[in-house]
Amino acid sequence: MHTYNDNKEWLTRVIDLLYSHFGSDVEFVVHDLTLDYEHTIADIRNGHITNREVGGTGDILGLEVIRGTVSDENTFFNCINYTQDGRTLRSSTLFLYDENGKPTVCIGINEDITKYMEFQNYLAEKNGLFLTMQETFRGDVSKMLDHLLEMAQLHIGKSTSRMTKEDKLNFINFLDQRGAFLITKSGSRVCDMLNISKFTLYNYLDIARKNKQFEAEDNES
Repeated sequence: MHTYNDNKEWLTRVIDLLYSHFGSDVEFVVHDLTLDYEHTIADIRNGHITNREVGGTGDILGLEVIRGTVSDENTFFNCINYTQDGRTLRSSTLFLYDENGKPTVCIGINEDITKYMEFQNYLAEKNGLFLTMQETFRGDVSKMLDHLLEMAQLHIGKSTSRMTKEDKLNFINFLDQRGAFLITKSGSRVCDMLNISKFTLYNYLDIARKNKQFEAEDNES
């Protein structure tokens, strides 16, 4: 059985190792998913990052995995999340399952990268550069689109649920300037991410492109 109690000793040693190595800016948390979901946290270090403690609850991702509506673990690594007070986190999550395929243990890592992003944006501004973090994904347009979506969200600095209309316009413009909409089905991904219709997407794209055109004409005059 892959339960927390069956693996408590080595899980504790792993968390001790990670906590000692990475310091105070990274939260490490272990959930016992056999418990009531409001009280699944069995071990946590640097809980100040998400303001949680032992006996606390998990997040929406855990509920989705337990419910069985999410199963692709590849989507759980290096995700960008935001706290309620506006800090930026880079998060990774690993689930352990029993012999029946039921999730029983969850290991989470939440790194506070707020200062890093602020410093990077400061340097970009001073150097007259955009936040791009260029990488190549030759032959894998899916990873390329994932990367562009992540960069767009970092550029805005908010979770999509907190974005205003202006934020969404900037988000779409950021992607458009990098050719994201040349990728097949990118529009559907953006619509799902921003919770907007395709009509709204095309309208925002039209606005963003017209604004760019006006900026170019102003610079020429």
